[in-house]
Amino acid sequence: MKGAASPGVVLGEWPEMAEQASAIRFKVFVDEQGVPADMELDEFDAASCHALAVIGAQAVGTGRLLPDGHIGRMAVLEPWRGTGVGAALLGALVAEARRRGMRVVALNAQTHAQGFYSRFGFVPTGPQFEEAGLPHQAMEMNLAE
Repeated sequence: MKGAASPGVVLGEWPEMAEQASAIRFKVFVDEQGVPADMELDEFDAASCHALAVIGAQAVGTGRLLPDGHIGRMAVLEPWRGTGVGAALLGALVAEARRRGMRVVALNAQTHAQGFYSRFGFVPTGPQFEEAGLPHQAMEMNLAE
């Protein structure tokens, strides 16, 4: 949806975010990418800070920040990719990590998205690996600098 309004990003806990966040994650990861449905929701959801990107009344993207500083489950609905939704989500999650006093944030990027994360200052760490049948690259960003 090129030229659409900028997304607002709302942060919250799993109970209030679960319905919209899980719908986006299942659409992107399970339906589009073939991740097994039983792998999509996990025990980390309850302990994480979740982000929803919202345009108008529609949630169009999601991500989460785990208590250990890992960012994950970044997903943007297909019509909204390339419109700044992912950048808004990532920016909000990094800002929340800073607010919580975290010194490093880490993530496991699907290799096709590695360039996206690099633009925000994430650097690769270690070799590529497979997760949920997809190639990934561990990446980190130092927030102390």
